[in-house]
Amino acid sequence: MIGRRRVARRGPGLVRTVARTTVIAGTATAASRAVSGGMDRRAQQQQEEQYADAAAVDSQAQIEEMQAQMAEMQAQQVQNAAAATPAPQAEVSTDLTTQLQQLAQLKESGMLTDDEFQAAKTKLLAT
Repeated sequence: MIGRRRVARRGPGLVRTVARTTVIAGTATAASRAVSGGMDRRAQQQQEEQYADAAAVDSQAQIEEMQAQMAEMQAQQVQNAAAATPAPQAEVSTDLTTQLQQLAQLKESGMLTDDEFQAAKTKLLAT
């Protein structure tokens, strides 16, 4: 019994102390990794946000560039359409008026009959 009392009075013993120290060290290591890992996640999240912001700015710049190109193309189309416009209507009507006057003169001079004059006039107005 004496041997038992000595063990009980000495304290926990070497194996218990080592086991307790190992558990404490493991817990501290796990806690340290969790804290440093959290900081890495925050840094990674900030970096991802910066990339997203940069991509949004780049996309906006590309959109503005495309809009400018579209505006230039539309302006060129308007210029091309204006250049390809047929002769003004005033010139056409003046030419038609001149031709009708010539037909009237031919009728008055007796070179065209009433029926010929009406047929020629109808033909001119149809075109």
